[in-house]
Amino acid sequence: MNFERKDLSNSQLLDLYKKILKPRLIEEKMLILIRQGKVSKWFSGIGQEAISVGITSVLDKDEYILPMHRNLGVFTTRDIPLHRLFSQWQGKKNGFTKGRDRSFHFGTQEYKIIGMISHLGPQLGIADGIALANKLRKNGKVTAVFTGEGATSEGDFHEALNIAAVWELPVLFVIENNGYGLSTPTNEQYRCENLADKGVGYGMESHIVDGNNLLEVVHLISELKASMVENPRPVLLEFKTFRMRGHEEASGTKYVPQELMDMWAVKDPVENYRNYLKATAVLSDEDDEAIRAEIKKEIDRDWAKVQEEPEIVASLEEELGDVYKPYEFEAFNPSSEVENIRVIDAISNGLRQSMERHENLVIMGQDIAEYGGAFKITDGFVAQFGKERVRNTPICESAVVSAANGLSINGFKAVMEMQFADFVSTGFNPIVNLLAKQHYRWQEKSDVVVRMPCGGGTQAGPFHSQTNEAWFTKTPGLKVVYPAFPYDAKGLLNTAINDPNPVLFFEHKQLYRSVYQDVPKDYYTLPFGKASLIKEGTDVTIISFGAGVHWALETLAKNPEIKADLLDLRTLQPMDWDAIYASVKKTNKVIILQEDTLFGGVASDISAMIMENCFEYLDAPVRRVGSLESAIPFMKTLEDQYLPKGRFETELKELLAY
Repeated sequence: MNFERKDLSNSQLLDLYKKILKPRLIEEKMLILIRQGKVSKWFSGIGQEAISVGITSVLDKDEYILPMHRNLGVFTTRDIPLHRLFSQWQGKKNGFTKGRDRSFHFGTQEYKIIGMISHLGPQLGIADGIALANKLRKNGKVTAVFTGEGATSEGDFHEALNIAAVWELPVLFVIENNGYGLSTPTNEQYRCENLADKGVGYGMESHIVDGNNLLEVVHLISELKASMVENPRPVLLEFKTFRMRGHEEASGTKYVPQELMDMWAVKDPVENYRNYLKATAVLSDEDDEAIRAEIKKEIDRDWAKVQEEPEIVASLEEELGDVYKPYEFEAFNPSSEVENIRVIDAISNGLRQSMERHENLVIMGQDIAEYGGAFKITDGFVAQFGKERVRNTPICESAVVSAANGLSINGFKAVMEMQFADFVSTGFNPIVNLLAKQHYRWQEKSDVVVRMPCGGGTQAGPFHSQTNEAWFTKTPGLKVVYPAFPYDAKGLLNTAINDPNPVLFFEHKQLYRSVYQDVPKDYYTLPFGKASLIKEGTDVTIISFGAGVHWALETLAKNPEIKADLLDLRTLQPMDWDAIYASVKKTNKVIILQEDTLFGGVASDISAMIMENCFEYLDAPVRRVGSLESAIPFMKTLEDQYLPKGRFETELKELLAY
């Protein structure tokens, strides 16, 4: 292995040695503890340390690094106290996740490290968002994100690289190619000779690097960092390396040919660098022994400290309290000046006024810039706010959701328009596994609103007409809003943008241009979790949201003899249980109308909660009305049959006659 020191001083060379030796000695300690049954699981990076240490040594302390689960050198080179890392691995309170996630599945703003989730791919999109925030600030900062050769097969990898290339984001995409995705060799993972070759397809600079040569890593990253400050752009780096242990310790390495193990053992990054320092008289045997002794002493001291730390005591209040970032609703009351506008106008006005109010708010989505969005909600926004803040995205929902989360991590607010709610399926993973769980896992907000144009009645067929709120109402950590009127749409959207938690904001397409209302011209907010009692009566409680509210109003207009409480939920998570129970206790009969199919829908949970909490007040079984158990069809006659609007009146009258 050929080492070139270039302009590095002896003290810098020794500092790098201490940094690469430290994670190796920690790992050796962990392997002993595993055999003793004191550590349950371990993902080893032995053989790959030069990459983590080299990159982290070059980047500034305030530049974000997004490592994977075998990048211990990133954490140690950022000087995280070892006892905190040990507490994290042991599930102690002094770790970073309060025992809620293990090993390296955590982030820390203090050390500017954003850990991965097991789905791997979203990590790359987060880096895009962090880098975009840096670019918008023009602060010259670089972001580094790690992935393995196996994860380059995921769609998120390609989406994230494409976004970074199109937006010219200063991201170092670091592929640690260690030859195996768990046990699957590279020849079963991809067909190109080098993963760096993929950079060409994205118009991206790429390099192949000896991932075991610490100085080669340091020099290249130093050159790239200086260049990227002057010329912000993404760079794809393929580090050829090898892990000398299994995917995790329980996996073993029996699937690896012994000759391959022997070949890479000779290329050990720590031993080769140590030998180089000794050969050049930078490191003596005495110095080496002293350095090792000092690191081992620190390891043993901090490990002992963690053993004295008590086990976590479960606290129901704390567990539930950390699902969402605490948010104190701030009421903004408008003046009396109003205008009669449609739902679509109210949403557009809310977005515009929120953009004016929050200078750190960025809107992203397909065709939302000059074109103004598929429904023209952001028409004119580019002229007012510029393309930096109103950003067209490639067609890659997953990476855009992750990028929105990265913006939030780096101090921005993000609104993403899902062109149709149906398309959220291609961005489902980062919403339910990243955004929803982030605050619970390591107390970091996810200040993201995903706008969801949804609903049937427009003959748009199975892929543009779904109302899929139930996919998200059951996911702790998400808030779900579903307004039916212009006034509510504007006020609730403003609140959604103010709230630092992830919000799915459903907008029924059929209501966009058909429902008018007097709406304040000024900026205002409405609280989540407060249903609207639109009509009052004693015969029955009708509970609905979205288009269902208008179907119920039409039915009541046709049947003026029916005196009903009509409750528009407005938000589905949080739910206004107090309003629901109060109405049911008054009328003693309840029917729930939703546009979604019945099984597993919101109506089912509302019905169950009413049965559990108001059973003695009921004079009839709770009725649910929803769409047919099929996909939503295209032709009007079929769609009319599918939707529950036509069946609601019959079901309501049957309930009243019970």
